Amino acid sequence: MPMAHDGEPMRVDAHQHFWRYSRDEFDWISEPMAAIRRDFLPGDLLPLLDQAEVDATVAVQVGQSLAETNWLLYLAEENDWIAGVVGWVPLAAPQVDKVIEQLAQNAKLKGVRHILQAEPDSYMEREDFNAGMAHLRRYSLIYDVLVYERQLPAAIRLVDRHPAQPMVLDHLAKPLIASGELDPWRTHIRELARRPHVSCKLSGLVTEASFDSWTIEDLRPYVETVLDAFGPERLLFGSDWPVCTVAASYGRWADVVRDFTDSLSADEQNAIWGGNATKIYQLDNINSSQEVRRA
Repeated sequence: MPMAHDGEPMRVDAHQHFWRYSRDEFDWISEPMAAIRRDFLPGDLLPLLDQAEVDATVAVQVGQSLAETNWLLYLAEENDWIAGVVGWVPLAAPQVDKVIEQLAQNAKLKGVRHILQAEPDSYMEREDFNAGMAHLRRYSLIYDVLVYERQLPAAIRLVDRHPAQPMVLDHLAKPLIASGELDPWRTHIRELARRPHVSCKLSGLVTEASFDSWTIEDLRPYVETVLDAFGPERLLFGSDWPVCTVAASYGRWADVVRDFTDSLSADEQNAIWGGNATKIYQLDNINSSQEVRRA
């Protein structure tokens, strides 16, 4: 995998966001999350990456528009530490193959995501949506799976329809951490992890816990479940910045992941912290311009 300038393996945040805030487009930001009702741009994130010794990121869509996808690709071109983009395309549209073909000319497009958590489970059964997904493999694009824990059975059926399509589960499927519920989430996660083409991001947990009072022990059973189910070879560090900041700073979340992974071997830690993201998202555009950042 690419190396930082000091010889250490590259560290990659596999899940962060940028946005220009507007009330209409971001109505999902509820009152308890009011602190993130503002713009979040690369200049806001870069100092936090430096402090946490993270070298590169994957920027993930939050809006469902081609305009946002193109904007994220523009930001990635302007900031080479943004090593890849997971954008949105209209997967259910008849001519989506032409849209993907055009966007994929930009090498920094690494994946696609649809906000499935906002859809009924039946959306994952739609023939047009699945036909659109079938085009992704041709362009070596990953599909990011964003669902709630209650949608995991439908998500399992979806991934079974695409056994050759690499997929990454976001935020552990948002388990019910605040109420301490493990099952049926744990049972479904173990079943999903039996599919070798599915990986999982260690991200988004603090915002599923009690924002102001969560502890590492609250998170432990969920992290231990995915460590056991997916193994270090299919887990990726992700911050979910800036959403995470309603419950933890960027540095605090990075420290939490270090606490959970420091008993693993060096190779296993390196895989979670960047090796898996580099391999899965094919971040071969991480180059020497990033390799001097960790000074």
